[in-house]
Amino acid sequence: MKKSLLAVLTTCSITLLSTNTSAQILSIASPPQGSVWNTMSNGIANVGRSKENINLVVQPYSGNRAMMDAVNQGLAEFAINDVNDAIVAVQGEGDYKGKKRDHLRIALRISPQPIGIFVRKDAGINTIADLKDKRVASGWNAFPIGRPHMEAMLATGGLTWDDVQQVPVPDLIRAADNLSANRLDATYFAVGGPKVAEVDASVGGVTFLPVNADQAALDAVLKIRPAFYFSEIKPAPHLVGIDKTINMLTWDNVLVVNDKVSDEQVYQMVKAILENKDALVQLYPGFKTLAINTPNKNYPGIQYHPGAIRYFKEKGLWQE
Repeated sequence: MKKSLLAVLTTCSITLLSTNTSAQILSIASPPQGSVWNTMSNGIANVGRSKENINLVVQPYSGNRAMMDAVNQGLAEFAINDVNDAIVAVQGEGDYKGKKRDHLRIALRISPQPIGIFVRKDAGINTIADLKDKRVASGWNAFPIGRPHMEAMLATGGLTWDDVQQVPVPDLIRAADNLSANRLDATYFAVGGPKVAEVDASVGGVTFLPVNADQAALDAVLKIRPAFYFSEIKPAPHLVGIDKTINMLTWDNVLVVNDKVSDEQVYQMVKAILENKDALVQLYPGFKTLAINTPNKNYPGIQYHPGAIRYFKEKGLWQE
C-alpha cells in the first residue's frame, strides 16, 4: 500500500513538473528598442502576461526582413509588421524575391499606422517637393522596408530617388541619429515613435512633412505597395512633429503569425489584445487607434490564421 501511494505521488510530481517545464514561451519578433513596433510589442507582451497569463517575450531583430524570416521559420511565433511587407514576403517579391515566406498568416489588424518624412523645424523644408537636391536617408540595408516607404512618400511630391542626394543608412534608429548629427536633411519614422521625440529634443524641434493625397498621388504609391492609403492626422500630445492637421501615408499594422502556431494560442493572443485596450493605452498611447471593431480587412495575397477567424466569428467581427 505504501509503495502504491509513493508511486502515485511520484507520477503526479513528474506530471506537474512536465507541465510546468513544457509551458511554451511565445515570442514576438520586433525591431530594435526605440521603434514603434518594439514599443507596441512590449505593451502586448506585458498585457498578455499580466491579463491573460500568456507567456510572452519580445525578441529584437535588425529589421522587417529578419523578423519575417524568423516568423516564417518558426523561430518566433508573432511579429507586428506593415501589411504591405507581409504580403510581399508571402509572395516572394521585392526584398523577399526568390523565396516565398508561405508560412506567414495574419492574426489581426491592429491599427492604422501613419508614417512621414520628418525634418528639423529650422531646415526651411515645408513640403515633399522641397526635398529636391536635399540629403535624404536611403539604402536601408538592415531595414529594407524603408526603401519602398521612402520611395512612396517621395512619389507623392513628384520626386524619385534620382531627385535627391542619397545618404545611405542601415535602419530607422541610425537614420534618426544622423538627422540629429546634421548628416542628413530628412528621414522617416512612424508617427508617435519614441525616437522622434528624442530627436526633437536634441535639435530644438522637428516637423513631419504633409503628403499630397489626390488621386495621382494614390496611383503613384499603389504602384509601389498594394495596401497603402492616406489618412488625416491631427496634433496630439504624444505625436511629436505634428503641429497641424496633415495628410500622411498610412498602412495597417498587422500581427503576423506562423501558420503552425496552434489555433488556441492565436485565439488567446487575439483575445488578449482586443479585450484589453485600456491597459494597452496606458502602456502606449498609440493603442488608442486599436481597431477593436474592425480587426480584419480583406488584403490581397495573404490569409488569416484559423484561430483568429474563430475569434472574429464568435464575436461577430468576421468580414468574408
